[in-house]
Amino acid sequence: MTDILDQSEVDALLAAVTEGDSPPSTGGDKILASRDISVYDFKRPERVSKDQMRSLQAIHESFARNFGASLSGFLRAMVECRVATAEQLTYSEFIHSLPSPTCFNLLGARQLTGQLCLEVSPLIVFPIVDRLLGGTNADIFIPQRPLTSIEMRLVNRIIERALVNLSESWSELLEVHFEIAGTESNPQLVQIVAPNEVVVVIGFEIKVGARAGTMSICIPFNVIEPVIGKLATQAWLSYSKQDASTDQIRNVTKNLQRAELPVTAYLGQTRITVADFLALAPGDMIKLDKLVDKDLILRVGGQNKFAGRLGQLRGYKAIQITRPAAKEESL
Repeated sequence: MTDILDQSEVDALLAAVTEGDSPPSTGGDKILASRDISVYDFKRPERVSKDQMRSLQAIHESFARNFGASLSGFLRAMVECRVATAEQLTYSEFIHSLPSPTCFNLLGARQLTGQLCLEVSPLIVFPIVDRLLGGTNADIFIPQRPLTSIEMRLVNRIIERALVNLSESWSELLEVHFEIAGTESNPQLVQIVAPNEVVVVIGFEIKVGARAGTMSICIPFNVIEPVIGKLATQAWLSYSKQDASTDQIRNVTKNLQRAELPVTAYLGQTRITVADFLALAPGDMIKLDKLVDKDLILRVGGQNKFAGRLGQLRGYKAIQITRPAAKEESL
């Protein structure tokens, strides 16, 4: 009972707070020092826990890897995409942190309530457009203007690829299909939630060659509120991919066996002049570079697979497979 403050000590603490002086050294100091005190900002309440933020960050790290790989193949250049930040802000703070003009896109999904925001910095948008139009990004000038209609059509091809990867990453949490609901160059004109509403902002860093820029995804709390429980660490672990069961393997194998493949047998090949080609008429003979006793190459899906001999079966032209064909074997 010696650690309990009496009335005189309580009065002394209140007086010290009022006058701005340090409180007298009493036994109560030990109690205050031993307690963990955390600062709470009522203007920016953290409505998403740290575990849930880590889960959201993990989802978008998967998106960043897939989007970087997809963009590398599309641009035929090395593209690096990674999650740089994951934080909670108010919507007004997010909007005021963006440049203007910029590439600001509204995303919608039938399975979600509300809209998301996808912003891509002009520092990376214009180098991507330059790359798509055949440039080298060596000395490109970044203009301070909105995208033209032609540039916007090119950028939309990039955004559509990003939405495909984003939908795949969110599929571990919820089967969702994102679509572009609108575009704007001035983010100040877009108000999807109240200015003081809490949003989760995932920031990405994108590098295309020597050029680098940022991309941000803004997720209002009301969008993820219905599925916020699935973002807990324990629940998220249960959503991880598991090994395929025997039934799943059997079903996949059965479906693959019914898939149709293009099969082509090549008699041979040769080269003729354009004049000879134009002079061809019914009954003319074309000499091939393959002897009669040589095997024909059978291609499956455009790849060398088998070799065989030409023949006839029940009135139809046929080929009898004699051996596997080498990948580099000529037709």
